[in-house]
Amino acid sequence: MTRTFSRPIKRVVVKVGSSVIAGYTLKARAAQLRSLVEQMSFLNAKGIEVVLVSSGAIVLGMGELGLKIRPSDLASLQALAAVGQAVLMKRYSDLFKKAKAKCAQVLLTWDDFDSRERYNNATHTLKAILAHGVIPIINENDTISTDEIKFGDNDKLSALVAGLVHADLLILLSDVEGLYEKRDGKTEYFSEVKEINADIQGVAGGSANKNISKGGMSAKLDAIKIATHANIPCVIASGSSKDVLDRVVNGERVGTFFFAQEDKALARQHWISFVAKPKGAVTVDAGAAEALLKGGKSLLLPGVSKCEGHFKAHDVVVVQDQCGDEIARGVIEYSLPDLISAGTTGKKGKREVIHCDNLVLCKR
Repeated sequence: MTRTFSRPIKRVVVKVGSSVIAGYTLKARAAQLRSLVEQMSFLNAKGIEVVLVSSGAIVLGMGELGLKIRPSDLASLQALAAVGQAVLMKRYSDLFKKAKAKCAQVLLTWDDFDSRERYNNATHTLKAILAHGVIPIINENDTISTDEIKFGDNDKLSALVAGLVHADLLILLSDVEGLYEKRDGKTEYFSEVKEINADIQGVAGGSANKNISKGGMSAKLDAIKIATHANIPCVIASGSSKDVLDRVVNGERVGTFFFAQEDKALARQHWISFVAKPKGAVTVDAGAAEALLKGGKSLLLPGVSKCEGHFKAHDVVVVQDQCGDEIARGVIEYSLPDLISAGTTGKKGKREVIHCDNLVLCKR
């Protein structure tokens, strides 16, 4: 029995994990990479557009420089990413050329998703690359990232890219055959998951080899939440399975299938909830929290009891209750200094702090 997708698969995002790219020797798995490139080129030739999100830069950088232990300081990680990215793209370029396909390198930072203008620009750029029949190869721009580099971030990056290009399917390739749990000493794989709830989240673990991969299953499930709430189904499968991409796209029951969520958020709501990085937080009183949770209400100035962070007007902020629990995210109309000033003048203003159209209740 095959899987049935809710719409034709015309554009797919494939995320290849570091454990698929390289083995314990910290060198590229040549045969496995060649097979995956041939599969992606085959799909592309069939008219299915492919976007590749590839990890592996740091681990290949370690192999290139003969390091056995992954460093922890940011500068060393950035240097390894710079060395390894060149190795990785040379490998991909050669393999795609042999498969009679063309590829392009695209390096993104989280700021490209945080700004709506840059987010839209990235969308147009990637769609233009795809229109030329070229396969974009995307990685986080680790060499200039100011945040701590985490390999698990590429799972999230792939989900954000899937939303950015309006993909029909996200495939996460790993070194395991799918989501699994241990029962009575036996490994049991999930064929499909309708929703990621607390029970499903509870079976996820971290990465087995911290030198190669940092994300693990937990990071994948967090990424899948982002994609499925953008109405994009997902599959976790083994990158070493024969013809895995073609089999998944054709509906064969390979790996674990995650259903797209029916309550699809509008593009702007999805960006507020999952994509933009919050620049601060506002704490609301009990009355305001109750009103917001009923839905359809704006956050007004009298309901704000505290604010923190470094936000300006039109940034995204977290809205939390008196216990510090997140209840929503939204685009704020005040800068932090202006909000503090308004709060110290008796809160006489009725100006909306966050308009209901720019407020999304928490789905985490």
